[in-house]
Amino acid sequence: MWFRFISLDCGLPLNEQSPYTESRTGLPYSSDSSFIQTGKIGRIQRNLQGDYLKPLTTVRYFPDGIRNCYNITVKQRTNYLIRARAVYGNYDGQNLQPRFDLYIGPNYWVTIDIGEYVNGTWEEIIHTPRSNILNLCLVKIDTTTPFISSIEIRPLPNNSYITTAGSLKMFSRYYLSSSKFPLRYPEDVYDRVWFAYTEKAWKHISTSLAVNTSNLFRLPQDALKTAAIPGNASAPLIDFEYPTSANDKVYIYLHFAEVEALRANETREFDISLNGEPIEYSYTPLYLQSQVLRTPSPVICPSKECIITLSKTSKSTHPPLLNAVEGFAVADFRQAETDDNDVVAIRKIKAAYGLSMISWQGDPCVPRAFLWDGLNCSDTDASIPPKITSLNLSSRGLTGVIEDGIQNLAHLEKLDLSNNSLTGEIPEFLANIKSLLIINLSKNNLSNSIPQALRNREKEGLKLIVDGEITCLSCVPKKKFPLMVVALVASAVVLVIVVVLVFIFVFRKKKTTCHVEGTTTTPSAVTPRAKFTPTSASETSIDTKERRFSHKEVMEMTNNFERALGEGGFGVVYHGYLNGSQQVAVKVLSESSSQGYKHFKAEVELLLRVHHINLVNLVGYCDERDHLALIYEYMSNGDLKDHLSGKHGASVLSWSTRLRIAVDAALGLEYLHIGCQPSMVHRDVKSTNILLSEQLEGKIADFGLSRSFQLGDESHVSTVVAGTPGYLDPEYYRTGRLAETSDVYSFGIVLLEIITNQRVIDQHRDKSHIMDWTAFMLNRGDITRIMDPKLKGEYNSRSVWRAIELAMLCANPSSEKRPSMSQVVNELKECLASENSVKSKSQDTNSHSSFEMSMSFDAKAVPRAR
Repeated sequence: MWFRFISLDCGLPLNEQSPYTESRTGLPYSSDSSFIQTGKIGRIQRNLQGDYLKPLTTVRYFPDGIRNCYNITVKQRTNYLIRARAVYGNYDGQNLQPRFDLYIGPNYWVTIDIGEYVNGTWEEIIHTPRSNILNLCLVKIDTTTPFISSIEIRPLPNNSYITTAGSLKMFSRYYLSSSKFPLRYPEDVYDRVWFAYTEKAWKHISTSLAVNTSNLFRLPQDALKTAAIPGNASAPLIDFEYPTSANDKVYIYLHFAEVEALRANETREFDISLNGEPIEYSYTPLYLQSQVLRTPSPVICPSKECIITLSKTSKSTHPPLLNAVEGFAVADFRQAETDDNDVVAIRKIKAAYGLSMISWQGDPCVPRAFLWDGLNCSDTDASIPPKITSLNLSSRGLTGVIEDGIQNLAHLEKLDLSNNSLTGEIPEFLANIKSLLIINLSKNNLSNSIPQALRNREKEGLKLIVDGEITCLSCVPKKKFPLMVVALVASAVVLVIVVVLVFIFVFRKKKTTCHVEGTTTTPSAVTPRAKFTPTSASETSIDTKERRFSHKEVMEMTNNFERALGEGGFGVVYHGYLNGSQQVAVKVLSESSSQGYKHFKAEVELLLRVHHINLVNLVGYCDERDHLALIYEYMSNGDLKDHLSGKHGASVLSWSTRLRIAVDAALGLEYLHIGCQPSMVHRDVKSTNILLSEQLEGKIADFGLSRSFQLGDESHVSTVVAGTPGYLDPEYYRTGRLAETSDVYSFGIVLLEIITNQRVIDQHRDKSHIMDWTAFMLNRGDITRIMDPKLKGEYNSRSVWRAIELAMLCANPSSEKRPSMSQVVNELKECLASENSVKSKSQDTNSHSSFEMSMSFDAKAVPRAR
């Protein structure tokens, strides 16, 4: 049996005798290095190493990322005992008390809390994997670092430990004896761990003869050769078992074997009940024969106390006996794992391109909080395996050909492989993915031919984005034309070009719109563009006369500029009423304004054509001689910076509200970047330019510095550097090359403000810039010192860690390493979903399964107090 065991010594270096034979059990243990690609290795404190068996003297710990997963090959639909052990042993010299979660696949298993078990703890579950891959994941839930000492996986008979629901989390396993020695392999062929236990009110009877253990459970001989009976022969035998939560659904397994040879006129017969509910009437154990009884269905034990009562019947001449007992709580793993074919395909793609993103561990799609970066999935029903619907590997440094494993993602709707170094042919198999709606292959080194099958799919609505107009030039036969014909054709072409240029100059209109009145284009419905060149605004007057107000009308709506709301670089902003009822904010250009007519004109022309719920709506403008004004919708809750600082007595924004505002702002920027044609870059994203409505909806404002990019040969434009110190993209500042990633950087700084409520630049800090300060604090591993103290710890640390990691990624000094705004939106939505869906879990991990200092199963190892 042992040769089918999986025994991993976590953190054992490969060059340090792997595998080796563990001294207590004689089982071979191997390094975990080939089962996980992340984590670091450590060793418990030297003076403690003699107290533990070898598998528990090393650890693998995970300072990076939120979820880190082991990837273990098992046999599908086989019953397994899975045991995870964690001995801290002050391996890091910090004397901490780590807390973290364990997941099996996409489902939460248990919380490990070393603070309650300073000498180490272990958790065990009986689980049947649905696939041939078992993902065992450690998930960070606070500032401490997850770690693990050993993983042990043992196959069990499929028809043992059968339940009507869920997997079984073990909370007790005892054989009733006065012995001081626990039992394990080789005594137990399945390597279950049995602790000896007795009560003062009990007596023990035993036999020296062997017990027949040929049933499926195959208990150790020493667990069955001794039994407990009540000290008072006429009294019932009562045993107490303690699940970890009062809400646990519990199964109790009772193991019996008669160890006394009864005479013909003697009987041992008893009734069995759990919390007063009968399990079995008139039960008689068989002589030297192992038998098992269990609760027919899961029960709930009030006050975390399961009372097992064995009562002698009236005809019995002997008291009841019990040899061993096991207690399990149901782990209701409801979330289905991602579709097997999709998992195989995405792992093949990962291997082919050597992708090493830290988020690409465990289940690709679920839980949503740990969705792999660049993926979207359909997972509306937890009972249905999710399918991968979107794969975005843009700017991932991919080389080689387009991986054929992509065709096995049968439900893929969007595929983005742009901005890589892929070579070879555009494969015809892409046309076979019937669900595909968008393929972006731009900015690669692919060949110049598009398969006809893909051309046919384009006619059916597939959007194929490539570099320029790709045609099969070799298919067009070359012909020679007389010189005169060539000259005439050339002259005609020149004439046409001149006429067109004149027409454009005289009748020029704006050809690029993001909005048609009455409709709004969302980014998801817009095909991303691969290449851009700038368009410049002239100093001529604004073309359109729509929504234009006179200076007199501006005076009337502001009641002669009666109420000022604030002041910025443009000028003073006044409160006003349009038509006597609609509240508006009127921004009036002052004579000393540093922005001037050019910025005024740019903002008007942009806002007259862009419409999105997360962009401040331009109601109108005034352009009358020396009087310039912009009339906006009124945002009653001011700007984000004021709310974070508590200015004007604003209430503290909760963490979930902050995340929602961040999502709103990100959606506004995403719309500018990919929902507008040409694409827009805001250039001045900061917390004072995010305004809040009465319902605290976030909207992007102040577009005076914005710039457009049209289709062309560059993904950036060189401009005079503009923006706000602290928020300004250092790469843009250094090179003058403006791109959408410049907004991403600024947004990352805003996100750090939202998280920390720190000033962006503060010369009184050791690290004056907020990014440097956050990085410094992160190295100390304490998010409580990073988070805004006004939140008073009222946040889900998991969503906080994701938000911090996202902010630091956005504010990366290298633009190539920053995510797109679409990726930012998806990640923030997941953070918000994670925050809103947090379920209160019982932190009472008063576990059955704490090995004491020895861990060597000698006389020092005792069960927990019962």
